[in-house]
Amino acid sequence: MIARRAFLATLAAMAAAPRTSWAQDAEPGLQLGDATPFSASDVIDMAREKAAVSYEPRPLIPEPWRNLTYDQYRKIWFDSRNALWEGSDAPQRIDVFPPGLYFPQAIRTYVVEGDSARPMMFDMGVFDTTDKFPNVPIDDTLGYSGLRLRAELRQPGIYEEYAVFQGASYFRGIGTGDIYGLSARGLALKTGDPMGEEFPDFTHFWLERPAPGAATIVLHALLDSPSCTGAYRFAITPGQPLTMEVSAEIFARETLTHVGIAPLTSMFLFDDMDRQRFDDFRPAVHDNDGLMIHNGAGEVIWRPLANPLTLQISAFGDMNPRGFGLMQRARRFEDFNDLEALYHRRPGLWVTPGEGWGRGSVALVEIPADLEIYDNIVAYWRPADDIPKGGAHKMTYRLDWGEDPAPKAAMPLRVLNTAAGGRPEGGRIFTIDFEPADHVPEDLGRIDRLVRTSAGEVTEGIIQRNPATGGPRLAFTFMPGDSDWAEFRAQLRLDGAPLSEVWLYRWTRT
Repeated sequence: MIARRAFLATLAAMAAAPRTSWAQDAEPGLQLGDATPFSASDVIDMAREKAAVSYEPRPLIPEPWRNLTYDQYRKIWFDSRNALWEGSDAPQRIDVFPPGLYFPQAIRTYVVEGDSARPMMFDMGVFDTTDKFPNVPIDDTLGYSGLRLRAELRQPGIYEEYAVFQGASYFRGIGTGDIYGLSARGLALKTGDPMGEEFPDFTHFWLERPAPGAATIVLHALLDSPSCTGAYRFAITPGQPLTMEVSAEIFARETLTHVGIAPLTSMFLFDDMDRQRFDDFRPAVHDNDGLMIHNGAGEVIWRPLANPLTLQISAFGDMNPRGFGLMQRARRFEDFNDLEALYHRRPGLWVTPGEGWGRGSVALVEIPADLEIYDNIVAYWRPADDIPKGGAHKMTYRLDWGEDPAPKAAMPLRVLNTAAGGRPEGGRIFTIDFEPADHVPEDLGRIDRLVRTSAGEVTEGIIQRNPATGGPRLAFTFMPGDSDWAEFRAQLRLDGAPLSEVWLYRWTRT
């Protein structure tokens, strides 16, 4: 009863706090309302209590805001001179995004100092607009749709953005010098399920004001969805890589049978494996080119991504994984030849569990796409056990965003690139290029090659040194016969031990 009374009192205080302001004579910058008591445990209590009652969707913002066109929405933007903590000794700056278009519901955001939280009041005055932005109504349903985090990354006095939280439970980060690419989410529910996916929302944020000189900022978030609620804490440290230490507790309103922990969302259109489907001047188009897994048995797996003709779902069973992530190993401009998208600067994202995650699988969902505007790749950890109705699930993990964020120590040779093509006499040739390393023998004949297929036939393959990379290349021929699909497994081995990652790939007949 005490927890429930505290929860209801907290909600009442938040509801009573002023939410909107359009005072032309107000001080510049984001305006904060009256303070209410706050501690990190309040978010957990709120999530637990909300899970005990029926789901209630947040109110929609006024229809004219929701009906903004893409071009109209681009006519309003945040004036960085109004950033939170602008002109102060705080080491961070926080921008906000306007509501509307793809963001039909407001997020309640609070600033935490000590043991108190003050709400950010919605204020049109923090935005700039052009004369093409329509006259839209202002009411108490309005609020900001997300946050942008900035810090002095490379030059004193220049605050560069490094993370954005906006839309459902999506957020994005970049290592210093990168540009935005893939996204992460707080939680994925029923991804790829025939009954349809459920998208939880971050409905509240609490930002802790960092001390002067602090490198890390702490963000709390409340997640809500018809099936569950959640309490999240992010400790975010910019750099190369950018790191996010995440702790979360999920509370189930209904039995959760298909949960995605630490979900990653990306785009893969084509590369050397399937560019024949696309008439494009660029040799490749993708935010990331492979799924990397360091499983509980110590095996390192590389699975090149694909853009299939039909939905593909793969599951890599495991016990206590050491980590997984979507990587961008193509890092040269020439890999893409794109002066605008700059895909060679898109980050990879590596997930490191903070404790044993038990039995489950790393799931990979590949969705057909014909344009690069669509995110068609999803990867996440799926626990083997359901979360029962009324139950809770705790987890911690670290997210590393950067050029090459996966751990390096004692890792085998990485796959640099995969290519395939038809043979005039039938079948297909596959080539796998591995990185160079001092421990690769000069005599490549000492290297054993393992090549397996689930269907059709494969040759044992040959190994040659690629003069362009300096590393070994494995090439083999595949004869599919009557098979419509096949799963490949290949690896280089030396003196009975793994020399390279395990390369996995699913071939389908087109």
